[in-house]
Amino acid sequence: QVQLVESGGGLVQPGGSLRLSCAVSGIMFRIYVMGWYRQTPGKQRELVARISSGHTTRYADSAKGRFTISRDNAKNTVYLQMNSLQPEDTALYYCNTDPPGVTGTWGQGTQVTVSS
Repeated sequence: QVQLVESGGGLVQPGGSLRLSCAVSGIMFRIYVMGWYRQTPGKQRELVARISSGHTTRYADSAKGRFTISRDNAKNTVYLQMNSLQPEDTALYYCNTDPPGVTGTWGQGTQVTVSS
């Protein structure tokens, strides 16, 4: 079955950095567009960044210039380097395919909290 295991979240001060990782199993990882999503209570889950099988990337306006998505197809892992973090980046972060319907599931997510 498909598994998505996110890690790397934590508590960081404004202006700080975090690197999220997501290990994926159960799908042919290398052929899929992968994305990082985030969700805060009462809001819809939003796509923050995506990366194609050919490593073409695209970012939400809120992430441009601060976040970098990458992937290692040999490790079935997708990463999100987040710099210059701000309190509004506080959310539960998930990875999944884009669109997410391919996997039919979500991982547990990794919590990012930006606070002084």
